[in-house]
Amino acid sequence: MTRAGIADLKNNLSRYINVVRAGGEVVVLDRDTPVARIVPFGRPAGDSRQPARGGAAQDGERLSDLERQGVIRRGDATAVREWQKTRKPVRLGPGGGSVVETLLTMRREDAR
Repeated sequence: MTRAGIADLKNNLSRYINVVRAGGEVVVLDRDTPVARIVPFGRPAGDSRQPARGGAAQDGERLSDLERQGVIRRGDATAVREWQKTRKPVRLGPGGGSVVETLLTMRREDAR
């Protein structure tokens, strides 16, 4: 568990966020008195256990959970290949410029 005073936390917030992102915990101190605790999102505040490190099995479980909740829908590899067979990339006609050239032209026209 990492401890940080308010001024130190304010000046080095990114460093402390990286500690939390890695599964750690930061206790915020106000004049040596603990006033807050920063824990990874989704972990209950009273749960001081370190989260399990990632892995393919854990990723699969998380995706399955998200799919059950209706947050995501996994694609079907066969259906994707079939879809790609019927959809061909767009071909630019003769003199068709790049997207960047078109964007720059549009910006020049707006500046007038």
